[in-house]
Amino acid sequence: MDVRIKRAYEPVERSDGYRVLIDRLWPRGVSKKQARLDEWARELAPSAELRRWFGHDPARFDEFRRRYSKELTAHEDKLRELRRRAREGTLTLVHAARDTEHNDAVVLAELLRRGRRPS
Repeated sequence: MDVRIKRAYEPVERSDGYRVLIDRLWPRGVSKKQARLDEWARELAPSAELRRWFGHDPARFDEFRRRYSKELTAHEDKLRELRRRAREGTLTLVHAARDTEHNDAVVLAELLRRGRRPS
């Protein structure tokens, strides 16, 4: 299963495969033409409440991971579809967060790679 993570501000490459934006908001300064997305799955973004609570604070990341995984239980059909795409070819989760180690794309990629339901 090939699940990759990429910032929306990085250049698009052929090797990205199927590109899915997973943020609720469109990345600032990025045109639709530049983004070259196959899909915008905003329903997979963390809730506004969870995003505000997390505030991209690395010290809160473990708890954010737990809470976000719980939110994702409501989207098992979509997760199943993304797992299928990742088994068939490369799936790139596109996000806009500056911190590339502590964000929702990291959690979602881990969950997809594990191939099991969110807990």
